[in-house]
Amino acid sequence: MMRTIGTIVALRWALTWAALRKSVWQTIGYVISLLVGVGVVVGTGALAWFLGGSADLLAIPGYGLVLQTVVVIVGAFLTLGVALVQLMLIGEGATMSPRKFELYGIPDRELHAGLLVSGLSGLPAICGLLSLLLWPLAYRWMGAGAVAVAFVAAPLAIVTMVSVSKMVISAATTLVRSTRGRNAFYCVVLVAFVVMCQVPSVAINTQDVEVLTIEPFAATASVLAWTPFGAAFRLPFDAYAGDWAMLAGRVAVLAVTWVLCFLISVWCLRRERLTVGSETATASVKGVGAFAWAPDSISGAVSARVFTYLRRDPRQGLMFIFPLLFVVLFAIQSHGMSVMVWQGLLWGGLFVALAEANGLAYDGRGWTMQAICGVRGMDDRIGRARVYATLITLYTLVLAVACFVITGDWASPGGVATGLTYAALSLGLSYCSLGAAEVTSCVLMYPVPSIDKPFSTPQGRAVAQMLFPFVPILGTVVLMLPTALVGVGLLLAGLWDLYWVLIPVALADGVGFLVLGSWLGGKLMDARMPAIVRTLDSFASLQK
Repeated sequence: MMRTIGTIVALRWALTWAALRKSVWQTIGYVISLLVGVGVVVGTGALAWFLGGSADLLAIPGYGLVLQTVVVIVGAFLTLGVALVQLMLIGEGATMSPRKFELYGIPDRELHAGLLVSGLSGLPAICGLLSLLLWPLAYRWMGAGAVAVAFVAAPLAIVTMVSVSKMVISAATTLVRSTRGRNAFYCVVLVAFVVMCQVPSVAINTQDVEVLTIEPFAATASVLAWTPFGAAFRLPFDAYAGDWAMLAGRVAVLAVTWVLCFLISVWCLRRERLTVGSETATASVKGVGAFAWAPDSISGAVSARVFTYLRRDPRQGLMFIFPLLFVVLFAIQSHGMSVMVWQGLLWGGLFVALAEANGLAYDGRGWTMQAICGVRGMDDRIGRARVYATLITLYTLVLAVACFVITGDWASPGGVATGLTYAALSLGLSYCSLGAAEVTSCVLMYPVPSIDKPFSTPQGRAVAQMLFPFVPILGTVVLMLPTALVGVGLLLAGLWDLYWVLIPVALADGVGFLVLGSWLGGKLMDARMPAIVRTLDSFASLQK
């Protein structure tokens, strides 16, 4: 088994170096990742040194309990977050996927052990281990025993993170077989991740700041310390308190977790090999669907195709969950301030068209048939913008009605004016975002997972995958400057009572740049049609 594990680890790094030699962009992306990792390690070490040696902090009554609570809760969220991020963004990978080893007859246990160790030898795991090995500096005041246990707890935490991540990916890939189940699970995972990121903010904002105490958080940390997510981070504090039985119990929890994760992953691997292809099913469709009511034109056919894709593609349709999610999260933390609730509309408008900014990559080779048919870029942009603009408009209006109900602003003229202004600003942001997306999707494309394997990651173009999504967001902010300037002008002139003037300004701003973006995107598509086809073909090869 050890020889097999060593071979798989060596293969992983051989493929990494081969990719770096082949692609300059891959090399740049790896260097950026390395710099980020070094920054995390250095930042963790500096923070640990400060927390463990600051006389002012050590003099605070109950500092030990506060540090213990924060470390356990943050560590638990970090472990869970690693698993969710791995599932959403990294997946099983295209290079070291178990499917790549099907022809070699490697026993399931040896194969998974090799893949597990190869994950532990990767750059993220190494940087994480170095960071946790520096974290014992924060425990210098607790004595040599606590520091020594913290050094041992560091690799235990990393092994737990990687084991849980591998198990979650194996279960998601193997057990969620149908397209509908995969779509639903994909949506649930991303929503769970966003909600998890907001839990600390919600927990603090929903309490009375004047009577905020550490006890509720300490109780939560005590519970998390008996789970695989927080057990490793509690070990140094058990050593400091002399609770060696508690320490042994938490180590047992971690050991049992590793064994269960290994067994479940091996079972999933074996089950996938035995049931491969069994999920294939035929689907009967009546009629022509959206083509029956779409406009009888070339752009109408594009609209029908895009609408059909959105209904079946969780990767794109998932973005429509964010506006509702933002409204709900801001409503929970509003403390009766209606403005907080209305902010959810603005954040939703900023992100709702983000998938369209890479829409051609999501279409993949399906768009190639459209290019072969000679569809003009303007028809394509109009057809796509029609679908998104209609859905965004209806969605925003429904959410605006919900915000009126939540805040009660419908009961006063001032509240109605405030709500309508926020709704108009949200629509303006959405239209500007859509206009920017119609341009960037023709130029700044990056690989996306296959719709059949949303929990995998196409290898290549790492820099593009990290940076390109920020371009349409920044572009949207720039395109909304005319509306922002009008608002600043009203404020400086002392005429803020006329803030409702922003309603027509925001709508005109959004519609104008949506039309301009669709026109410019159409021109870019006509000019870059062969290059786009080649790019989409290369993306399809990365998804295999």
